[in-house]
Amino acid sequence: MLKMNLACCKVYISESRNKAALELIEQASKHFSGVSLVNKFQDDAYNRIGYTLVSQSAESSSIGKAVFSMVEAAFKAINFELHSGTHPRLGIVDHICVHPLAQNPLEQAASIAKSLAADIGSNLHGDPDLDGTQWKGGPKSNLLPLKPDSGPSQAVQSKGVVVVGATRWVDNYNVPISSTDMSVARRIARRVSGRGGGLQSVQAMALAHGEGVIEVACNLLDPNVVGADQVQLKVEELAGEEGITVGKGYYTDFSQEKIVEEFMKSETLV
Repeated sequence: MLKMNLACCKVYISESRNKAALELIEQASKHFSGVSLVNKFQDDAYNRIGYTLVSQSAESSSIGKAVFSMVEAAFKAINFELHSGTHPRLGIVDHICVHPLAQNPLEQAASIAKSLAADIGSNLHGDPDLDGTQWKGGPKSNLLPLKPDSGPSQAVQSKGVVVVGATRWVDNYNVPISSTDMSVARRIARRVSGRGGGLQSVQAMALAHGEGVIEVACNLLDPNVVGADQVQLKVEELAGEEGITVGKGYYTDFSQEKIVEEFMKSETLV
């Protein structure tokens, strides 16, 4: 198993409450040989869902086509202008990230990401002048001063922007704290992060998550060096200084090993 070359693609969509739309998106991923949808993480408070797809590297074009099909379905089923939620977002399909698994090189993941970004930009965004409404960086926000790598210079507001990339594996771990004081939560998040002098290879931000709860949402860029246990302890330490109760954190996806295991069990390898 460890000698296999696998590609993993995570697709984050700004919707979790529209069940009919999610069904269409999930069905769109199921028509491609060698590709398995191994997990989904649905968060109704954020109104956001994350899908995890895997294929063998020999099927890299298939995983790109599967994700493209999901994006196309999402664009047809969801209107970004009607979206509400507390998680930061840029568009309907907010973020697509390709990760190499097992022995697969990062260059292979980057190639998939570049091809996918070009396909989405060329074929799905269309002419932003068609309806006269152009994307402004999010609902009612200012225009981003960034030129896209693919697609039109401005996207239609009903779709937003898709960010596509490739990185080595990243664990996502969120720690809930019992507070409504966002300024305190942001201070804790900054002190947890490597940028704020906390844990190296950790990125963190504070996000409102339901009634009376704020999450310290963390990206663990090198989980073999700094893992979730260290993040949990750090948040507890810093929140304790503020007199704030901390809940048990959670991952938003399987581990690398579990994802490979689920892929091996999937029907695509039968």
